[in-house]
Amino acid sequence: MDWLKTALQIETQGKGMIELTRQVQALIHEWQVQEGMCFLFLPHTSASLVTCEAYDPSARQDVEQFYERLAPERQNWYRHTLEGADDSPSHIRSTLTNSSLTIPIDDGKLSLGTWQGIFLFEHRARPHRRSLEIRCLKVS
Repeated sequence: MDWLKTALQIETQGKGMIELTRQVQALIHEWQVQEGMCFLFLPHTSASLVTCEAYDPSARQDVEQFYERLAPERQNWYRHTLEGADDSPSHIRSTLTNSSLTIPIDDGKLSLGTWQGIFLFEHRARPHRRSLEIRCLKVS
């Protein structure tokens, strides 16, 4: 078995979901992983990783709107607002989603569902540079 690793730098434009499926799959291909496991980790407290439908953009829009309603900005009970109105809601959204994903690799491809994709979910209003840590266990 081989242990492969790298980090991808992702520039966000503010709130929203950015699909990363192609970038991760390209690494799997470059590393020539036919069978194994892919581990993704996002070391940030105001962004997260999710799987979501990747075919129809309206599915992604509905998810984004759901989180806007679930943890709205400018609530008078928020205490953690040092970095702005999106400070507390971004951390709340992050706790409700994932900071890591584990995806099997079969026949050289991520074993995702037909419509499933990997997304970085940015919860902050302003642009950020995020680092996605990628580890693959390659079965030889």
